[in-house]
Parts: sequence; structure tokens; C-alpha cells
Amino acid sequence: KLCEEILHILEKDTKTSCQVTCLEALRILSRDKKVLVPVTTKKNMQVLMRLAKLDTMEDSLERVSEYPVIVEALKCLCNIIFNSAVAQKLSLELNLAAMLCNLLKKCKDQQFVDDIKCFDLRLLFLLSLLHTDIRSQLRQELQGVQVLTQALESSLSVRWTAEYKAAEDHDRPPLSLQETDCAIEALKALFNVTLDSWNVHSENESHQFRYMAAILRHCLLTSGPTEDKTEELH
Repeated sequence: KLCEEILHILEKDTKTSCQVTCLEALRILSRDKKVLVPVTTKKNMQVLMRLAKLDTMEDSLERVSEYPVIVEALKCLCNIIFNSAVAQKLSLELNLAAMLCNLLKKCKDQQFVDDIKCFDLRLLFLLSLLHTDIRSQLRQELQGVQVLTQALESSLSVRWTAEYKAAEDHDRPPLSLQETDCAIEALKALFNVTLDSWNVHSENESHQFRYMAAILRHCLLTSGPTEDKTEELH
């Protein structure tokens, strides 16, 4: 009942601070599978997708004040999809993976979006882990390998000296915690999407995998903010 009331409030055009508080409460409640049964509907999923800016065709994320709402809505979707088979099926019907790829592209070259990018990637990882049809959709229709590889490249701040050779900077400082977390989520999603890629059939696929291999090599030479994070990254 409480989840339903929270979602009812979120349907309205309320203040940002109210939206964030409601989403934080929903995120905590959504860890309980029993609570999710009455609220996992198409309508409620669409409310959260709207708050996460997944249903908009705007070219960029312009209002920094809305970023906390986007992050909390993505966190809620992560919990709901992880804990609900119904939500996993609805995510395919609602074309959630395509919207997440689109949001990821909007994060490119923008400031203060690391948290948005990280939870977008985590949601793509969960979808590709839990739903084989979405894994296929990402690979075949949504250029998922390219989108995820570019997200990994951005997180690692790769600089190129040749087509498939990344610059080696031994004096470079370690990645920040946010950069490391984004890279880890991108790697996990990439693993799922490329899991069945034993046969590379086209020249474009060949290029994509050589490009990815160069970034993965660079990743192994990169340090995180702590020894544990570096180990997790590698």
C-alpha cells in the first residue's frame, strides 16, 4: 500500500526534493520481493522511466537540478528489475534497453553525470543478465557492444596513439571511485552482451572487437583509488 501511495505522488508534478525523498523510500522498499507484487505494473514502470529521463527525446541532460531524481529513479528500477520477473518481462515490452542506450549517449561529454552513467550501466548489466532476449537485442539491434565499449573508453579516459593502441601514461593518477565504478559496470554489461560472440562475421564486428581489446589492455594497466577497487576492475 505504501509503495502505491509513493508512486501516486510521483505521478504528480511535485518538487524535486519531494521526488528524491519518495524515490529513496521506494528504493528501500523495493528490496522486498513481496512488496513489489502489486506495484510492478506497466504504468508504474513508465512513471519511473519518465523520472529517469528515459522517455524523453531531448538531445542532452540540461537541468543539473534534476540529476538526483534521475539517479534515484534508476536505482529503483535496478532493484525492481532484479527482484521481479514481471518487471523483467515488462522491460522488454517497454523497450527499456533502447532507452538506456539513448540516455548513455546523452551522458557523453557532459559534466556531473557519473552517477547517472553508472546506474544506467548497472541496469543494462541486470537486463542483459536476466533476460536473454534483451541480451540479443543489445547485441544485434542496439549496437550494444559499441555503446558499452565507448562508455568504458570514456570512464578510463583512453587516449589513442594509433588505431588500436592506447597511450601508456605511467605517471597517470589512479581513477576516481566514480570512474572505477562506471568502468566496472560497463565491463560486466559487455561480458553479458559478448558472451555468445564466438563467430565474428563482418568487418565492422572485427573492428569493434579489436577496438575493445585495446581498451581492455589499457584497463589492465589502470589503477583504481584503492587496492581492492583495482582488483575488482581487473
